[in-house]
Amino acid sequence: MSFKTDIEIAREAKKKPIMEIGANLGIPSEHLLPYGHDKAKVSQEFINSLDTREDGKLILVTAINPTPAGEGKTTTTVGLGDGLNKIGKNAVICIREASLGPNFGMKGGAAGGGYAQVVPMEEMNLHFTGDFHAITSAHNLLSAMIDNHIYWGNALEIDARRVVWRRVMDMNDRALRDTVTSLGGVANGFPRQTGFDITVASEVMAILCLAKDLEDLQSRLGDIVVAYTRERTPIYCRDIKADGAMTVLLKDAMQPNLVQTLENNPAFVHGGPFANIAHGCNSVIATRTALKLGDYVVTEAGFGADLGAEKFMNIKCRKAGIAPSAVVLVATVRAMKMNGGVAKADLGAENVEAVQKGCPNLGRHIANIKSFGVPVVVGINHFHSDTEAEIAAVQAYVAEQGAEAIVCKHWAHGSAGTEDLAKKVVEMVDSGSANFAPLYPDDMPLFEKVETIAKRIYHADAVIADKSVRAQLKTWEEQGYGHFPICMAKTQYSFSTDPNLRGAPTGHSVPVREVRLSAGAGFIVVICGEIMTMPGLPRTPAAENIRIGDAGHVEGLF
Repeated sequence: MSFKTDIEIAREAKKKPIMEIGANLGIPSEHLLPYGHDKAKVSQEFINSLDTREDGKLILVTAINPTPAGEGKTTTTVGLGDGLNKIGKNAVICIREASLGPNFGMKGGAAGGGYAQVVPMEEMNLHFTGDFHAITSAHNLLSAMIDNHIYWGNALEIDARRVVWRRVMDMNDRALRDTVTSLGGVANGFPRQTGFDITVASEVMAILCLAKDLEDLQSRLGDIVVAYTRERTPIYCRDIKADGAMTVLLKDAMQPNLVQTLENNPAFVHGGPFANIAHGCNSVIATRTALKLGDYVVTEAGFGADLGAEKFMNIKCRKAGIAPSAVVLVATVRAMKMNGGVAKADLGAENVEAVQKGCPNLGRHIANIKSFGVPVVVGINHFHSDTEAEIAAVQAYVAEQGAEAIVCKHWAHGSAGTEDLAKKVVEMVDSGSANFAPLYPDDMPLFEKVETIAKRIYHADAVIADKSVRAQLKTWEEQGYGHFPICMAKTQYSFSTDPNLRGAPTGHSVPVREVRLSAGAGFIVVICGEIMTMPGLPRTPAAENIRIGDAGHVEGLF
């Protein structure tokens, strides 16, 4: 069978003017700042006017651990939002923006797929409204001002060996992971070892996604710890006097982006921290705006539920004072077979035994989500190669876990393929059965928080950390950061830190390589195993197939 590509489907979309999409949500045209005819930013003034409105119900879409077979979490998020609108509900979608790094690397874009997409797909997966460029510029302005301060006499007595603020760029480039700057003589400053992270791992990205307004944004930027003196006294961004200029660079990026689905339903696309190396959720300001405008808000959290959903619950919900009413856990028959040991090339053949063997990965995610006190339903993202026997095997397994699995055909049929899921979600939400609670209290010691996540979510036996790591966490507790939540940086492919260990492993340990303080964002980043905060390109990057076609259209995006 031959299918249209995502970009072909997106190009055929019958989009409505973005002012009409906004009007349907009750946003006056004067509060929409258009970027062309099909995307716009929503003004802070309008967002402030919504404070007294009641919130709608929040629905989180998450997934099993990703496999090369594909899971379709964003596609399901869009499909569910369309499905809810199709059954007569007032639903709004909230997803993250796409990073150029994976777009030109291996993962591709982040606008959904098939007939469950957000458009304009091409712009969303490229420069969009420039938010990521603004974040990159603000981050690197601070980097430049730190080195400039040291160059012009170093009045703050920064120890150049203890500058902890790295540079960023929104591209996968392994050559920049570790660098030496300021070579070439006295005029270029003082040489020091540093490096680059990808923009989506920037604390500035996290801050923008957690800040409630520009005042909060500047306050958080000022709280960033950029370096230490020889006496280990922290130096803050506001000490460098960069927070004001950074806020200016971010003033437009702070405003949420409004776009639409292929079925002309509203979608906020704003912010984009990765879930394997950052906190993995779209912006709080977009989510809260959507909750004021819609009766149901469908949002996603990156990668598997062990990362994105855990951080959504323990970081975003805690910081924003919100709580999900239901969770949709996305799985595929193909991914179950891969977890059951089937090679990607053999996924087209029916193999019920492999499906059953791979289901424990799904089962663990179901149990983990329930541990937060939130009801869960499994959405089986349907592929044309799935057989009835394989689907029945998944549904039977999920039933044994005390949940329901519903087949979803949104990729091929749009909202018509998610009506059953939409009805089930409404039933769950309206039942009021959610009793959400984070996994750990604020006052738990930092290392115990790490252990709690590792043991209760990853099912690890132990956390392995050098004395220096434990001592650093203790120091941060003494400095007043002990109430911060934990942001685990770990491979997305496994519950463990070994990306090749699929299924539901037990008996493993979680090695902590490094810890980083994100004082402005308000969490501690714990870097585990061999995870990198600056990814590299694969042997054959997607960029090799992206080009301008004969008709002047972009080709090769996916």
